[in-house]
Amino acid sequence: MNIVILAGVVLSLATGIPVMLQIARNHPRGLFVLFFAEMWERFSYYGMRGLLVFYLTQQYLFDDSFAATTYGSYATLVYLVPLVGGVVADRWLGGRKAVAFGALLLVAGHLTMAVEGAPARQVLTYHGTHYAFATQGRGGSRQAQILVAGHPYEFGQDAAGGFTIKGLPTAAPLPPVLPKGSFTLSVENRQQGFIDIFYLALALIVMGVGFLKANISAIVGKLYGERDPRRDPGFTLYYFGINLGAFWAAVLCGYLGESFGWSWGFGAAGLGMLAGFLTFQLGKPWLEGKAEPPDPVKLARRIGGVISLEWLIYLAGIAGVGVVWVVVQHNSAVGYALAAGWIVALSYVGYVLYTKFGPVERQRVMLAFVFMVGAIVFFTLFEQAATSLNLFAERNTALQLVSSPHVWRLFGHEIFLGDTAMWQAAQAPAGTLWIDMSFDAAQTQSFNAGFILLLAPIFAALWTRLGRRGRDPDPMIKFGLGLAQVGLGFMVIVWSAGLADQGARLPLMVLAFAYLLHTTGEMCLSPVGLSEMTKLAPAMLISTLMALWMMAISAAEFIGALIARFAGSATAGGKVLDPHASLAASLKVFETIGWAGIIFGGLFLAAAPFLRRWSHGANDLAPEPLAVPAE
Repeated sequence: MNIVILAGVVLSLATGIPVMLQIARNHPRGLFVLFFAEMWERFSYYGMRGLLVFYLTQQYLFDDSFAATTYGSYATLVYLVPLVGGVVADRWLGGRKAVAFGALLLVAGHLTMAVEGAPARQVLTYHGTHYAFATQGRGGSRQAQILVAGHPYEFGQDAAGGFTIKGLPTAAPLPPVLPKGSFTLSVENRQQGFIDIFYLALALIVMGVGFLKANISAIVGKLYGERDPRRDPGFTLYYFGINLGAFWAAVLCGYLGESFGWSWGFGAAGLGMLAGFLTFQLGKPWLEGKAEPPDPVKLARRIGGVISLEWLIYLAGIAGVGVVWVVVQHNSAVGYALAAGWIVALSYVGYVLYTKFGPVERQRVMLAFVFMVGAIVFFTLFEQAATSLNLFAERNTALQLVSSPHVWRLFGHEIFLGDTAMWQAAQAPAGTLWIDMSFDAAQTQSFNAGFILLLAPIFAALWTRLGRRGRDPDPMIKFGLGLAQVGLGFMVIVWSAGLADQGARLPLMVLAFAYLLHTTGEMCLSPVGLSEMTKLAPAMLISTLMALWMMAISAAEFIGALIARFAGSATAGGKVLDPHASLAASLKVFETIGWAGIIFGGLFLAAAPFLRRWSHGANDLAPEPLAVPAE
């Protein structure tokens, strides 16, 4: 039994049962449908997200830079394409049909991710002779050795960049140190057909999220009347489902992917999305006719007497998969698409503001753009979780919760607490229950969602209590606190460098504390930003500013991937050559972005008294939202 899974069960029951009871007693039955559908969608998304960089660097032996930019291209499009899906649903398809179509694309995408070819092979060439690497394992348990004269040897890298081979006999055909420039590392058996299938999977997921993400939350709102007091609590419970799905994605998909194989982790994500699709379809009667097409007759009308508008939209969505398949392979093309989106959106907002509105509305929208800048900075740092922080967990974090084995006796049974190596060395008698007291690298992604499940009720109560006393902080102050905390999270890692062991690994609790600060920062900033977009925008620009908020996150994903490239390290056989150099590279990047977050947080705090007037009363006596969605 894995301790992370065991703790996850306890946490889910302790926090989930009260949520289920609240939905059953006080909310429309349709909330159950949307709760579980979105929970499984987030399970599939975060399950794949936690394994992606490991899959690229270990299965296909791409370098860290390529893995980071590939993830960046994918994540950028994930937050960009939903803008189109929202328009299509609002004008023609309706939210329910759009969500169902998006879910089917997601099922196809995640199950396609489970199709993996043979792993690529690393080869070292020295003076015209080739030496292969033997590899096994995934994630933090990855092992790689170089084969010399049929015998495996450990390898590494010296300070000058030379390739070192440990324990090599004097009669070996290779010297124990190969100076930098005297050898080459190449990759063989990287099957292009399976790489193309991988990109197809990403394209299907991007398009699926495009149809689903922008619309399922909108359906939640349609379950309640405008003045229904259950509306905000309903969204709070719905967001709990989002984070529950994200939590179990990291816990379960990470464990399956690293322990049994990539296909197990990606396949679990696909089956989770299939469960979400079935939940949504079977629960259709509970949606009470909400989110149906705005004009069913027009949607069913045949275009040119050949095909209905509805099926034309579906075919266009499938054709869009082909477009995304091409674009996602070229990071520069994704950047141009993102820039074009911003230019069009900003031009439209500028035109509307200066032709239809006065100075009050203009200043409010300018304040909204200040918050967007804060969001770009925050999520650029926060989303390092999927790239540089994920690789840091694998290479430079001691993932064991105990340093030595422990044996408990409970109800006449022995319980062994220790990691895999301790269990194998112990040779415990039959009938002993083993609890694996270690994390897989991908499971560290569960910290953020797990902390939200624990802390969201506390923050909700805090904001409510401060609001009743008239002391609820200004949104600019909350943004400043959020930015400072995400920066401090990275500085905790930097300041803990002295705790590294001989293998250049920091204690797991350091990484956990960093994620705790990132989570509290998220709870200060993310829900406030969403709320501010709706409060500061003129009525005709609310949807546009919400779209720009999503584009801010999309921009952060793109920039964050570029930054993550600088934290990369040299690898061979999917294993880092020099853990100490890897730690130094990560700490250098973490220190830079950590101070950036703190500085921007200070600027927001300093500017709060001056920019508060730009809201022109929009924030007066306005209740803050009570929950944080996993983005």
